[in-house]
Amino acid sequence: MNDPNRQSIIDSADIWVVKVGSRVLTDANGRLDRNQVAAISDQLIAIRNQGKQVLLVSSGAVASGIGCLGLSGRPTDLAQLQAVAAVGQAHLIQTYERFFAERERHVGQMLLTADDLDDRTRYLNVRNTLMSLLRFGVVPIINENDTVAVEELQTTFGDNDRLAAMVAGLLWRPLLVILSDVQGLYDRDPSDPSASVINSVAQIDSPVFDLVKDRRTGLSKGGMASKLKAAQFLTGSGSPVIIAGGRQENVLVRLSQGELLGTLFLPQSRGLAPKKRWIGFTAQCCGEVRVDEGAVKAISFEGRSLLAIGISEVAGDFAKGDIVSVIDREGKEIARGLTNYSSQEILQIRGCRSPKIEEILGQCPYEEVIHRDNMALVPAS
Repeated sequence: MNDPNRQSIIDSADIWVVKVGSRVLTDANGRLDRNQVAAISDQLIAIRNQGKQVLLVSSGAVASGIGCLGLSGRPTDLAQLQAVAAVGQAHLIQTYERFFAERERHVGQMLLTADDLDDRTRYLNVRNTLMSLLRFGVVPIINENDTVAVEELQTTFGDNDRLAAMVAGLLWRPLLVILSDVQGLYDRDPSDPSASVINSVAQIDSPVFDLVKDRRTGLSKGGMASKLKAAQFLTGSGSPVIIAGGRQENVLVRLSQGELLGTLFLPQSRGLAPKKRWIGFTAQCCGEVRVDEGAVKAISFEGRSLLAIGISEVAGDFAKGDIVSVIDREGKEIARGLTNYSSQEILQIRGCRSPKIEEILGQCPYEEVIHRDNMALVPAS
């Protein structure tokens, strides 16, 4: 069944960012499934032939390395995992290139770490490289650099969902498609026989996150929470996201035709500017400031800047120009922004009105600790 409204939203995207997880690319023994790689490659080329630009964020380096080295399973030693990832990444990109070259297309590899997107200059350099690859007609294939990204390898599911959202946030008019081992977001526990996939979600809010929380512990279960956070960021930036089963036959082409597969997360009407996307989701925080109820109201509901008078506590050691987290009295993060003052300076001026700043510091270069133009609200989860 095809849906004209879904078709219209998908057609509005200029660039498809497709994220494929390890479980979609591996066989029952945890090794790289070449037939699945071939199927994904064919579908990406089909989307490209429709006139859309395509990028692939692909997991699978460790699984590929396990097969290459003939290992019986996934190593537990970190150094060995990184070595396996190094071997596997080379084999993975060769496998993609082989399938693409047979169809007279080429791929380009980009291995990224969080630091590459944390620094504003490097962030823009990554974007420029991606756009150049697309102009050459190349399909960029992106992965986290598992040989140095320790946290990625030590978890049962990595953060390539977040990486894919970051990459999509670099681009103009993207559609993010997350191909998973589940068919989409279910309306209840997927183990319940009566559970069904939700076709579309208008807004990712607390009730949506509650669908992937254990009722007894209140903790998020599995990788769906990571996918929802990625989707929340991108839809809040004005772009659609689809989570769908990656082993469904010809899933990408069927999605491009508006077929009701997976879950479509609708874009919010007012998207974020590129700089605020970087502040709110991509850049890492160097510290935090705790604010009072008046500041929460001014920031969250009135769109105002953060002034020193609203700050009660400071945590971390940060400098002017760093990204800091703004939290309320209960410890909930409400915003992130570029600070005009260092942590040591804020400790001296917290709780003070702006005219007192010069008296305390000897100068008052800014009335705002964080200007609203350099601040991004953090959505509730």
